[in-house]
Amino acid sequence: MTHDSRTQIPPDARRGVQDERTVTFLRLGVGLIGLLLPPALPFGNWLAAELLGRSTDGYWPGSMSGSYYTGTRNVFVGALCALGVFLVCYRFDRRDDRWSTAAGTFAVGVALCPTAPSGDASGLQRTVGVFHLVFAGLLFVMLAMFCLYSFRNPRSTQPARVGAAYLAAGVLILAALLLSLAAGATGIGADWPVRPLYLCEWLATWSFGAAWTGAALELAAHRRGGSGTDVIPRQKGAATMEPLRPEAQA
Repeated sequence: MTHDSRTQIPPDARRGVQDERTVTFLRLGVGLIGLLLPPALPFGNWLAAELLGRSTDGYWPGSMSGSYYTGTRNVFVGALCALGVFLVCYRFDRRDDRWSTAAGTFAVGVALCPTAPSGDASGLQRTVGVFHLVFAGLLFVMLAMFCLYSFRNPRSTQPARVGAAYLAAGVLILAALLLSLAAGATGIGADWPVRPLYLCEWLATWSFGAAWTGAALELAAHRRGGSGTDVIPRQKGAATMEPLRPEAQA
């Protein structure tokens, strides 16, 4: 029985640690959701209206969360649930495990607790909407933490430009989150075809999507090149994944 290029984790550190291929897949899944979801929501509304012969007016929701009340509700909820599953399943380091589990829980919370509808909303809908906002804010903060502290490590041999890109992504997420809060509170651009709130959410979502996709490609390149483990930032004392010994490949 051969294992080809699969990796083997030391027996004393095997529990709770994933191989690099699985970590790469999960990172890529999170990244692709972040990159594809913002344009998919308005495009899906427009395409559905065109196919059904309906008016395309208002196909761009006021916010990403507002798509819950449009034709792309299932796309929005399904993408967030998938994001939550990827994050909860993600295992890399003890700290990252806790962060990803929390972020995955928040993602599912955003999906299951819809934002309050515009206009007349019941007391229950407003209460659920508050939970939605809290979950969404915490989700973006946790994803920013990955960019700021997990994917970059000045003490590793990671190229400086890569670390700077992760830093920029984390800062953009937090800045866009603050701008979205300001836009939502002031209602600025409420009559614009594309509202500032959606653009801020788009920026934050693309930032974490690009960071997680980049982290996936970085890990994949590291695995193919067989370079030292210090290229990929890991917590001190974290379990490493080593290639199978020749005698173990039989």
